[in-house]
Amino acid sequence: MRDVLFLPLDSEEELVIATDCSGGIGLKEADVVKVPYEIVSYYGARVALMELMSVGAVPIAFVLQNFVGDKEWKRLLKGIDQAFEELHLSIPITGSTESNIPMIQSAVSFTAIGKVSKENKRIGITPPQAKFAVIGEPLVGDEVVKRQERVLPLPLFQRLLTLPGIYEIVPIGSKGIFHELKGLMEINGFAHQEVFCSLPLFASSGPATAVLISYCPEAEGEIKETAGNYFFLINLKN
Repeated sequence: MRDVLFLPLDSEEELVIATDCSGGIGLKEADVVKVPYEIVSYYGARVALMELMSVGAVPIAFVLQNFVGDKEWKRLLKGIDQAFEELHLSIPITGSTESNIPMIQSAVSFTAIGKVSKENKRIGITPPQAKFAVIGEPLVGDEVVKRQERVLPLPLFQRLLTLPGIYEIVPIGSKGIFHELKGLMEINGFAHQEVFCSLPLFASSGPATAVLISYCPEAEGEIKETAGNYFFLINLKN
């Protein structure tokens, strides 16, 4: 299942909610991965927004839940603003901070809220003749910072949303490529097949450093040209 919630607004539109969280990543004493809070919030915002936009929704609001502390609020907002800027978004932000109890590990939650018309909803629309590929590489933890050049750029993600021939886009999370592919095939009623890819199928893709796409075979040339060396074909065998 996709990590989004759909709630009917009327006969034509649905409210869409997507969320992500991070823990043990930041600059506190017991954090496992030490990175600035601007980076924590940038990648957290990425995930929530990518989940939302990949199903065809238009973002209308954003929520930040901050368990790091009051003094880091502005730094967290800076990372979110960077994601907004890269996606050409201007939407309101609200949120809350745990300021009563000091914590020894960082924790942050991100929620993106949007709307989608039922005719533009991009779930379960992949036909049997579709091909599949991964754009970007699965990375997690320190790898995200050390190999940042292999993370799917947000402008490229936004370009994929409008590229003709792409049916569905699925941000890849912590359970890896195979998990997302299996879910996509189940939603579309496809039988299980053996999967081959030059990328590790079960490696965590952490903060959606890559996406899975289904696409029309005739569009492969343009997709490859657009994605460049971020493109990795998935081969299926009965």
